[in-house]
Amino acid sequence: LGAFFLYNRSMKNTHINHPEDSVLTGDLTVLKWFTSKGKLSVKIDGSPAIVWGTNPKTGNFFVGTKSVFNKVKIMINESHQDIDKNHSHIKKVANILHKCLDNLPRTKNIYQGDFIGFGGDNVYQPNTILYTFPSIIEEEIIIAPHTIYSAVGDLRNAIASPINYHKFMKDNSYSDESVFWLTPWVDIDKDLSDIRQKCEYAQVISGAVDFVDNNTSRKIIKSLNSIIGSGLEIDDLTLVALADYHHVSASLLRFWKLVHTIKHQLISHITTDLEIECYINGVEVGHEGYVLSNEFGVFKLIEREVFSNANFNTIRV
Repeated sequence: LGAFFLYNRSMKNTHINHPEDSVLTGDLTVLKWFTSKGKLSVKIDGSPAIVWGTNPKTGNFFVGTKSVFNKVKIMINESHQDIDKNHSHIKKVANILHKCLDNLPRTKNIYQGDFIGFGGDNVYQPNTILYTFPSIIEEEIIIAPHTIYSAVGDLRNAIASPINYHKFMKDNSYSDESVFWLTPWVDIDKDLSDIRQKCEYAQVISGAVDFVDNNTSRKIIKSLNSIIGSGLEIDDLTLVALADYHHVSASLLRFWKLVHTIKHQLISHITTDLEIECYINGVEVGHEGYVLSNEFGVFKLIEREVFSNANFNTIRV
């Protein structure tokens, strides 16, 4: 299992979930996902999300935020005038988009990435994590690309796939003077026998778990996020109390905790670029997490107790 894999799963432009949250309804596909070959990338904590490429409706180059995918109020910017019209209410975003329109390479494809900052410094905090680079960034803008889209006629039905970084960098190498592409190296151990054993164990005990419907699952996840956001430890006492609150079996929440543990164990098998230092409130941490895509789905590998808690408690301006 290497850093970049052969399988490239396509998906609708939807939110990427935590693997442990997916099992609450009895969907155990993730147990196969944990040990299957796929595409692995570093999750970068940038903001805002930037989408750019060729508008399939007009054939013109555009930039925008995720609002380019809106079903009703679509904000696709093919000119600086469009940016002024669509984003004048948030000057910071408008300034970023103006710079992106000037500097992002023209391409027939449609990409999405996270904005990190303008060149000229080596310390950036676009969101919760503060990034320190080993040297001053000379390029005009810093973008962390992660998604490529296919769309016919309209962006509203765009299909997303994780980027093949080798191909992306080859196709966009001519933009080096304008854009610093933040694509940290990442790899994962070939021997995942310990993960496989845990998944086999989870599969066996799942027969004794009382799973729930989608609506109840969403309520449980909301509660779990609140607990994590508050900084409380999700121990067995908390799981039992949460099960009682939602009128579900404690075995369900314990099963969630088991899959949560498997995720953390898989994260320990991952190695990534250490040249870029990451900090939260002055404390050095690792990268926010990773995204793994294979034939069994696309999930994010994040230590929620560290990063999700920090995100929940970040003051938005």
